[in-house]
Amino acid sequence: MAEQTHVLFVEDDDVIREATQLALERDGFAVTAMPDGLSGLEAFRGDRPDIALLDVMLPGLDGVSLCRRIRDESTVPVIMLSARADSIDVVLGLEAGADDYVTKPFDGAVLVARIRAVLRRFGHASGGSGQAEETASASTGGVLTFGDLEIDTEGMEVRRGGEPVALTPTEMRLLLEFSAAPGTVLSRDKLLERVWDYGWGGDTRVVDVHVQRLRTKIGQDRIETVRGFGYKLRA
Repeated sequence: MAEQTHVLFVEDDDVIREATQLALERDGFAVTAMPDGLSGLEAFRGDRPDIALLDVMLPGLDGVSLCRRIRDESTVPVIMLSARADSIDVVLGLEAGADDYVTKPFDGAVLVARIRAVLRRFGHASGGSGQAEETASASTGGVLTFGDLEIDTEGMEVRRGGEPVALTPTEMRLLLEFSAAPGTVLSRDKLLERVWDYGWGGDTRVVDVHVQRLRTKIGQDRIETVRGFGYKLRA
């Protein structure tokens, strides 16, 4: 029997926490549910889950701060849960290192689909698009070079000016998509489909925040914004 995926779920509302835990367990997940940020951090450090679901508004240690603490220690995928789609907390959560977010109230099937999409992305973090693999095979040792930026598509390592760059799996997949077609504009919708595995429309803020996070690590000028169209990697 395949090992169960372990979900850490941190939510202070008792009804939502218990109902969501039951729903996730019915779908085959093992769930550790905690009512506040501090107990959630303790559970994360003790259990090392496969994915974390964090409510934004938590007592003691809020979800954004908890996400930041988790990201300081791990690249485990994080999904934020927010009561308002237009809340600044959504962007703050993404900037803190979250990989995606789901708006409350959420449908259980949608939440499970988003969890599985993130897990698929992390499970295949070592593989970009077929185009990226073809580009890598044509380069020496699978290493792509763009100025002072080196991308080892086989070892999944990135260096800038000879120094290692720590990327989350989501950031790595985003970079692989850009490096597969340098100089080609990729729309936000296309990036949502390829990197976030969305088979439906998604919030393009997820893309924008991740691009900005990636820029801070590989150089602000390396990824160019093409207004009205998307982004491209400067060759």
